[in-house]
Amino acid sequence: MPVSRRTVLTRTAIGSATLAAATVPGMSDALGVPAAAAPDSGGYEIGVGLSDITGPAAECGMMGYSQLEQQTAGIHLRPRARAFIIGGAGRRIVFVVAENGMIFQSVHRGVLTELARRFGDLYTEQNVLLTSTHSHATCGGSSNDYAYNLSILGFQQQVYDAEVNGIVEAIAAAHADLGPGSLSLGRAELHNASVNRSRVAWELNPPADKEHFPDAIDPAVTTLVLRKGGRTAGTITWFATHNTSMTNTNRLISSDNKGYAAFSAEHIEHGVRYLDGKPAFVAAFAQTNAGDMSPNLNLRQGSGPTEDEFENTRILGERQYTASKEAVAQARSISGPVDGTLCYIDLADIAVDGRFTPDGMPRRTAPAAAGVSLIAGSVEDGPGLPGGPIPEGVRNPFIESLGDPAQPAPVWLADAQAPKAIAVPLGLLPPVPWVPNVVPIQLVRIGELYLAAAGGEFTITSGLRIRKAVAAALSVPLEQVLMQGYANAYHEYVTTPEEYDSQQYEGASTLFGRYTLCAYQQEFTRLATAFAARGPVPRGPAPRDVSQLQPNFQPGAGPDAAAPGRDFGDVLVQPHPSYGPGDQVLAEFVSAHPKHDNRRNGTFLEVQRRNASGEWVRVANEGEWAVKYHWSKRGLAESVARFTWDIPLDAEPGRYRFQHYATRLDPGGALYPLTGTTDEFELVRR
Repeated sequence: MPVSRRTVLTRTAIGSATLAAATVPGMSDALGVPAAAAPDSGGYEIGVGLSDITGPAAECGMMGYSQLEQQTAGIHLRPRARAFIIGGAGRRIVFVVAENGMIFQSVHRGVLTELARRFGDLYTEQNVLLTSTHSHATCGGSSNDYAYNLSILGFQQQVYDAEVNGIVEAIAAAHADLGPGSLSLGRAELHNASVNRSRVAWELNPPADKEHFPDAIDPAVTTLVLRKGGRTAGTITWFATHNTSMTNTNRLISSDNKGYAAFSAEHIEHGVRYLDGKPAFVAAFAQTNAGDMSPNLNLRQGSGPTEDEFENTRILGERQYTASKEAVAQARSISGPVDGTLCYIDLADIAVDGRFTPDGMPRRTAPAAAGVSLIAGSVEDGPGLPGGPIPEGVRNPFIESLGDPAQPAPVWLADAQAPKAIAVPLGLLPPVPWVPNVVPIQLVRIGELYLAAAGGEFTITSGLRIRKAVAAALSVPLEQVLMQGYANAYHEYVTTPEEYDSQQYEGASTLFGRYTLCAYQQEFTRLATAFAARGPVPRGPAPRDVSQLQPNFQPGAGPDAAAPGRDFGDVLVQPHPSYGPGDQVLAEFVSAHPKHDNRRNGTFLEVQRRNASGEWVRVANEGEWAVKYHWSKRGLAESVARFTWDIPLDAEPGRYRFQHYATRLDPGGALYPLTGTTDEFELVRR
């Protein structure tokens, strides 16, 4: 019998931290003491899985930069979900890294509901941790929160389905892959992949905080290595930098710099071919406290280390990949139980004890409000206000359907949010608050590593204070605790009170007021204290479900048409007869609207080579780094697919061709697959 959503969300809400204290105080497996377990016999169950979460490659608003005109028009590097299941001593945790903009509560809820249908109460909100790499070059519209759908023109079912189904598929694959294994943990530092984009605000922090980050960045690289069957099955690498090397003028779906880091580890180093079934190795590059960390090293969007966004994406990804390998090289075995616990807090109304405030006075959080500086956005990474700025004279039917968001803030809210100058009182808008206020916080233990997970973009100093609070409650060294941001929900930024006072972009985006971080410190202390004592943790207030209140004004894709004298799959631009390594091949096809078939876990293009037997075999495909897919529309319903392939320097000489796949919709509503094939071309050594 299927398990209800209510059952899966509540069944383990009390008393989940049953093993946490067993080795915490004075633990014999404390960091720095080599574990006695032999390689691959660490007493863990380990499984890894991967799936595709790519949304519509045409006419879908992109998530992150809030630009109404930034709609998808092709694919650069397919975003994927990577899942890791780790079990030990009768407990399991699921850790997922999704290469999307955010994990919204709608997706969190949808994943848990489907896991309950498939697995009963094995995987629940208590032991499942969903995180995002925060790529700004992926599809938006999976949220049920109005503020995050403004520039997307509403909720997009296709995007939601791609993310939920892809994440669940990755978890199911990891579940099927479970087997005995071991864990090791390594650390390194990376100093040339991030810069503090809000240095003015950061400088307001006390000297003790600033001394922890001499360069005003968090250089820590932490890599968890999962081994089974005599080989490395996967790695998870945490490093704080925004996934915003691709700019707000880009229209190709891309997993950005962290996606390239994963591609480097999986495809380039380990030879993973994403269309060949179960991968032998899975590498995830997760976020931590990246709120004020930018990859745009010259403090301008799309600038640093070069002025080319694709090259910046590659370089920043490669640097993270290289640092991960350095961490792996000195990793040592770890032991200890695995466990997780989660509860919900209402960020709009938390009484904060004076122990957690800068002046020692009791304070309160407030309903969400966006500050004026949020509208201006981050100069370094792109504009800010969800759904804005909307250019003057441009009509947004989504906003019109809900009413004018530019409501004056009441005096009491202005006082509660001071010194923020309120632009939009998001928490007071009809028909329901435009951002979530009841959000989860979670604590996950993986042997000697603890993840304090929450749905905000925490600055490095905010993350440091959370880590200190959790480490103190657990009586473990600070380095054993990571701040896992972008987790299970999304509500924008969390700055320190001192940073908040400067009302830079991050402070104006700290929606629940000056004492948001203080509330988090208090609530994480409560959660960690119960976790260490193996005490019950009340679930807290119920998160809202407003999935039934979701307008959508994004035009759909109607029947496809081909130009007169043309048929679907025809080649409009043929490749040249011959090329050499390092050249770029280009071809164009009469195609169909990508919304008719995302081709998730598939491809729109194969680069094929004829082997010695005369058979055509795939050597590259759309979704990999060297291949780019550009979609464009001609007239009202004609789609053109343009593909480029940057020939690798080590490509084998021989006969090649492109083969394009899509699905067209006819006027009667029927779907038909289409295929187009170019002329052959020769690859020669020069």
